[in-house]
Amino acid sequence: MENNLSYPTVYKNAKDKYYIHFILNGKRCRLSNGKKINSVLYPNTFPKNQRRKKAAELANLTYNYLIDNNYHFEQNSLPSEVEHFDEIIANKLSEPLSRSYKYTLKSIAELLRTELVKEGELGIKFIENYMKSYSNPTSFNTVRRHLNAVLNCLKDNGFDAKISRLRPLKQSEILHKPIPNVPELLDEVKAFNHNLYLCCLFTYCCLLRPHREIRLLKWKDFSEDLKHVSIDGSRVKSKRNRIVPVPEIIRENLEVSELENYIFTNASIEFNRDYFKTLWSRFKRSNKALDKNITLYSFRHSGAIDLFKRTGSISKLQSAMGHSSIKVSLTYLRGLEVPELTEEDMPVV
Repeated sequence: MENNLSYPTVYKNAKDKYYIHFILNGKRCRLSNGKKINSVLYPNTFPKNQRRKKAAELANLTYNYLIDNNYHFEQNSLPSEVEHFDEIIANKLSEPLSRSYKYTLKSIAELLRTELVKEGELGIKFIENYMKSYSNPTSFNTVRRHLNAVLNCLKDNGFDAKISRLRPLKQSEILHKPIPNVPELLDEVKAFNHNLYLCCLFTYCCLLRPHREIRLLKWKDFSEDLKHVSIDGSRVKSKRNRIVPVPEIIRENLEVSELENYIFTNASIEFNRDYFKTLWSRFKRSNKALDKNITLYSFRHSGAIDLFKRTGSISKLQSAMGHSSIKVSLTYLRGLEVPELTEEDMPVV
């Protein structure tokens, strides 16, 4: 039979999972990931609004792969470099990394692997051209950091990876202004949604981070008198255990239930990762007078400013913020509207 191939078509099943369908040498074929073409592209691991696009990418990769491989999935031999690459990336992704970081590493590994299969190497020109495609300093530095993390991992494990010498782009520091009237804004949030109000209180009064540390709070994290909350290092950005006092204004809004329950759902399952982000977006849409630059993290910034102004202690700020070091706290302070100099410090005539 003469070799023939129809271009893969993207479909979605009843469970919102995407796959591609095509005819190869008279046989119907269906793929939901790139495993058969030695690709790390798994469309259904992406957010729902990106899955169709990724499935279309899989269709294109599959079509080109089969054309280049004489209309067959099997290769006579998989290049040892690709095998080595896959092994290193698989080991890296098996480490206890955050979900978002794994997602980023997978995307970069997919990009590098495609180039490796196509060209037989990861050339420095390709790597630097990819980095230069991001002109925004923040985006460039973020991509550079993650890309170099993957390349260094490959190099440390004996893979011939070239590390770019491009330097980070200088970024303009952002000055986080405090919320002008915290009690007034809290009253408005309280009238809008009680869970969002409680989240803002924890963010401002306890300096906890909203999307993980606060969202995943359970009743068992609190002391019996509710005056302290303890958070395991696995849920903290610095990976250090946090124990912070809980003020009365928060305690009077707590209604304790089963110890294993999450405090916001009062059940054994938590709200999704974007729960508070979505609530805050809805609140901002309902409050047209609210400064567009104020976010949930503005409560944390404002709380940090208040704490530092009252104590003048960088070590207390470090402890309260859950920073890994004094250096991190000093860097954080530079982004807050806290004057380091007074009139008395300045030259006089």
